Amino acid sequence: MDLKKVFENNKSWIEDKLSTDKNYFEELGKGQTPELLYIGCSDSRATAEELMGAKPGEVFVHRNIANMVISIDLNVMSVVNYAVDHLKVKHVIVCGHYGCGGVKAAMQSADLGILNPWLRNIRDVYRIHSDELNKITDEDKKYDKLVELNVKEQCVNLIKTAAVQKAFRDRGLKVHGWVFDVHSGKLIDLKIDFEHYLEDIMQIYHLD
Repeated sequence: MDLKKVFENNKSWIEDKLSTDKNYFEELGKGQTPELLYIGCSDSRATAEELMGAKPGEVFVHRNIANMVISIDLNVMSVVNYAVDHLKVKHVIVCGHYGCGGVKAAMQSADLGILNPWLRNIRDVYRIHSDELNKITDEDKKYDKLVELNVKEQCVNLIKTAAVQKAFRDRGLKVHGWVFDVHSGKLIDLKIDFEHYLEDIMQIYHLD
């Protein structure tokens, strides 16, 4: 992509916004009150706002390889804390996507350098669900299932955090797991039973 074109596109975008609302950027500069925190994959095909039809200011977004929520990753934990405790979002969404390169790379027997410790977390998801996954003979379907299971496990990781537990107790925060189908464009709700998972893990991960 020609970088000069990026700035031309930006100029056209500004003109388009001001043509419909001369105060658009003045209002945008007043702050943000998003109701959603979206944790997605860095993949270039799955942009959060576009696939949801969201406008600037409506979604607080964090993206990393394979939409991971890792307790020792200060980046994602800082985003979760800020969105939940300060922005007071009402919903936290983990959104994976079929054809995820990170998930596929995690299943390769290869030394991927700095990616190794990151992808190990996906391999742990496989280990936890190996009985279910090993019954799937079609490799493509197995990867799709691992994408779904990875989303669910990252939702569980969110539920383990003090910020999410307190926000659920105090104001009814919800956690959701979605998958974006790059082949059809559809968003699929995995229907994470948030309260069931919360009840199931509270004996060990109750932080209140």
